[in-house]
Amino acid sequence: MLSLDFNTLSTPDRQRWLQNAIVPRPIAFVSSISVTGISNIAPFSFFNVMSSNPPLLVFSPALSGKTGAAKDTLINLKEIPECVVNLVHYDIIQACSLSSSPYAPEISEFDKSGLTPLRSIAVKPFRIAESKIQFECRITNIVELGTSGGAGNLVLAEVLHMHVDDVLLNADQKLNPFALDLVARAGDNWYYRMIPDGFFEITKPISELGIGYDQLPDFIKNNQVLNANIKSFLASISTIPNNKTVDEYIKLHQIPDNQNDMIIRLNHLMKQNNCLEAWCLLLAFDNYYNKTT
Repeated sequence: MLSLDFNTLSTPDRQRWLQNAIVPRPIAFVSSISVTGISNIAPFSFFNVMSSNPPLLVFSPALSGKTGAAKDTLINLKEIPECVVNLVHYDIIQACSLSSSPYAPEISEFDKSGLTPLRSIAVKPFRIAESKIQFECRITNIVELGTSGGAGNLVLAEVLHMHVDDVLLNADQKLNPFALDLVARAGDNWYYRMIPDGFFEITKPISELGIGYDQLPDFIKNNQVLNANIKSFLASISTIPNNKTVDEYIKLHQIPDNQNDMIIRLNHLMKQNNCLEAWCLLLAFDNYYNKTT
């Protein structure tokens, strides 16, 4: 395994390794405004949500790695502590990339990118009309993480208003993850598109405790074909199905007659988050296998 001593790496090398390894990273497309009234928009991939009470987003405009100068966004936020965090959907990613160009402070990236400024409700900076999710925020703190080029500035932004395009909502007025089509940042020139095939569901083990890996039967623990991910998935069930449940499953389903087909179906059930059926399949197959060998 390659081991890197970060104390010996240059700042560009540190950044390259970090940004290529920690992926995908969501993008905060931040709108700010200067004291002279110039609107600025810029993307930041050092970004996430950190609290729901208070509702806080965090992002980090780093000092220029070449000159050590502060970015226009950071300067604006220190003078007018308000912003809009717009999310980046696939249909605006080219405009987002264009806006990251180092235009002079007196030039608005709205003009350069062709994106449309939309008046906000509670803050001075404009929203990006083409973004389907927008957060109007008040800056509560800026933590300077260093003074040299590449140093981050951790911005804590309290959400005052959130705007969501109707096209992203289900009938029950909840966000539909399959409609988001958000873009995230990867390393170098790479991006990641959140498409439907990229989503999978894992039930959080909060309301019911899983039996745990230590309670798995030995024939599962010692199985060299089942990988660690499948075993952990099986260990998340609260109760192993009894013989009656397995017998009912066998009546309704055809049991694979070979291990490869069984593993393929097991992986499919894991993607569907169907732990009970995965157990029934595995126990039924084990019963079939023991009878035929």
